Amino acid sequence: MLIINCQKLTSKMKGIILAGGSGTRLHPNTHVVSKQLLPVYDKPMIYYPLSTLMLSGIKDILVISTPKDLPRFEELLGDGSQWGISLSYEVQPKPEGLAQAFIIGEEFIGNDNVALILGDNIFYGQGLSEKLQNAAGLKSGATVFGYYVQDPERYGVVDFDEEGNVLSLEEKPDNPKSNYAVVGLYYYDNKVVQRAKTLEPSERGELEITDLNKVYLENEELSVELMGRGTAWLDTGTHDSMLQAANFVQTIEERQGLKVASPEEVAWRMNYINSDDLKKLAEPLQKSGYGDYLLNLLKQQKVTA
Repeated sequence: MLIINCQKLTSKMKGIILAGGSGTRLHPNTHVVSKQLLPVYDKPMIYYPLSTLMLSGIKDILVISTPKDLPRFEELLGDGSQWGISLSYEVQPKPEGLAQAFIIGEEFIGNDNVALILGDNIFYGQGLSEKLQNAAGLKSGATVFGYYVQDPERYGVVDFDEEGNVLSLEEKPDNPKSNYAVVGLYYYDNKVVQRAKTLEPSERGELEITDLNKVYLENEELSVELMGRGTAWLDTGTHDSMLQAANFVQTIEERQGLKVASPEEVAWRMNYINSDDLKKLAEPLQKSGYGDYLLNLLKQQKVTA
């Protein structure tokens, strides 16, 4: 994600990162650790969805994971105060669908609107911050994102008419009606909690996010924003896709000299923390080079000021 010249808007919306599941497609790597704690090039996977929510202007975030892994996320991320945000944690005893996140997070959500992002999704692109902040500013209904893929049968698929209105949503269809997949990033009004409770489990025993989106569609409350060709969407659920994501991040960072999804940098550029705070975060990280990068941001600021 690009974080230069972001709008620095703060949303009243809350955010949820769903970082559960058993990660069986990544065994043996995930036999003893959550896949969202594995590195994608130079930082833990969960830094990427966390940074996406922060770029949306969301500062109150709930992390949902398994009973075994949740303490490790707490150890890694803390309460979020170092980044000027608030992090909470809840257990998902067993994976029973993405929409279950809203039921688990009911008390956290309260009377607010909420965004959900999957813990293995990475987004990057020019103008992304503005799209995210616009979605986070919704007053009612739901906003999801469509992304053109060559293998739509692997995803939830959205179909449009000639005027761009949503006609249908299908979960992993054998014969997709379009090439637009719904990505793992969703913004909802507060009705999402009660609507999630009305869902019936699918044939695989899960509360499907596509079924939840269909409820919004049936009520004419679903908006689908398309991510253009200048935006990258990567999921990291397989060995190949993790390697591809790591190579992508490495290429971007080495070519531009800018980090992808550094929570410290996002927090600083979004004015969640000040320059003194950034310096304190950077100094213990200097041996890895990560801290030097953050300190160089401060030096560059002084040069351009």
